[in-house]
Amino acid sequence: MQLELIHNPDETQIDVYKIARVVYAETFMPTLASVEALTSMINNIAKQLNRSVIDIVADKDIFHSLDENSLRHKYLSVDANNRALQMCVRVANRMMHGNLPDSCFGATRFHRADELPDWAVARGYIADVDGLLFYNMGE
Repeated sequence: MQLELIHNPDETQIDVYKIARVVYAETFMPTLASVEALTSMINNIAKQLNRSVIDIVADKDIFHSLDENSLRHKYLSVDANNRALQMCVRVANRMMHGNLPDSCFGATRFHRADELPDWAVARGYIADVDGLLFYNMGE
């Protein structure tokens, strides 16, 4: 018996799901507006730092859900058929194909409205999208 390794013909779908899972975990119970804003922020950072979006969504300093001690970490394991995750997948696909407008006004950092990280003290946010506050850090 000979085994044949089957390859995914579209490797970008793996990246799309990585992005979508992080966006879902950070926006748990997301709205379309919050998903589009956070996904466009990922794109802004990637462009500004000349890095891949996959490098950006792997950054624990930006996305606290990647930290195993985070309360949001469990949301990274959401079932692939979850309707909210599928919305995140569609938005990530749009971003990867250059079809997602910047709905966070050039922002490169964010936090939830019920938090105040040290980096945000004495800074003004540029957008509030469904409880996510966005900042342009000008890095």
